[in-house]
Amino acid sequence: MKKIKSVGVVIKPHAPNIRDVLSELLEFLEGRRVACLLEDAAAEKLDRSDGVRREDLPSRADLIVVLGGDGTLLSVARLAAKEGVPVMGVNLGSLGFLTEVPVGEMTLTLEAVLSGNESIVSPRWLLEARLGDKVFHCLNDVVINKGALARMVQMRIWVDGLEVAVPRADGLIIATPTGSTAYSLSAGGPILQPRIPAVIIAPICPHTLTFRPMVVSSSSSVRAQLLTGGEEVFLTLDGQRGVKMEKGDEVEVRRSNLEIALISSPRRNYFHLLKEKLGWGE
Repeated sequence: MKKIKSVGVVIKPHAPNIRDVLSELLEFLEGRRVACLLEDAAAEKLDRSDGVRREDLPSRADLIVVLGGDGTLLSVARLAAKEGVPVMGVNLGSLGFLTEVPVGEMTLTLEAVLSGNESIVSPRWLLEARLGDKVFHCLNDVVINKGALARMVQMRIWVDGLEVAVPRADGLIIATPTGSTAYSLSAGGPILQPRIPAVIIAPICPHTLTFRPMVVSSSSSVRAQLLTGGEEVFLTLDGQRGVKMEKGDEVEVRRSNLEIALISSPRRNYFHLLKEKLGWGE
């Protein structure tokens, strides 16, 4: 990890105590002579006029600090991955698997980052999804899901060119190990350690009990074709972006060459996080 000379700050504007946490963060960074770039919403919170567009921060900072929840972090994840900029998520939400640093450990963790502590850096790989001529990158998951009033949809699924299923379901989740504790977990998928080279294929409320979540190699290509017409069906990327799908559309998902480095607290590890957030194993 290279020396941190500038930090970009992204916030969830309506998070509790956001102004106080933001002020504490700035005071800490200024005391260590680290330049701080505030996104527009963060600058506005402090009545400053020097805000930067969220989309521009990763190209101008050596580290991105997210004050908010997982959704806020996901909104900058692919941009940070493309620029090779690490991201530290400070949890101001209710759960937060990605924004895993508690507010009380924010400055402690920043001290470790600034001192070059590599043990708190967790590399996470992304998915690449192709729909027609559109290409998307996702940290958590690629989801095919029906609209609010749509009936079940039918899909044809291939893995490495081999047809594996033609299920009817409310939708389909293709997730990374990082995303295994997100939507996939709610759909009955397994929990995977972040660096395991695997992809989860998890149906959403399948019509048959025999179509269960499965895990395939991250070197595999997963392809899904929508067979249902006349319904509202969307391809959703990390819960952040959505594209409408039509009958016959195919999405191909594979491991991306992009990785993002997430910063964790030196006082915690992955299993600690599972116990804290899910009560796992208790």
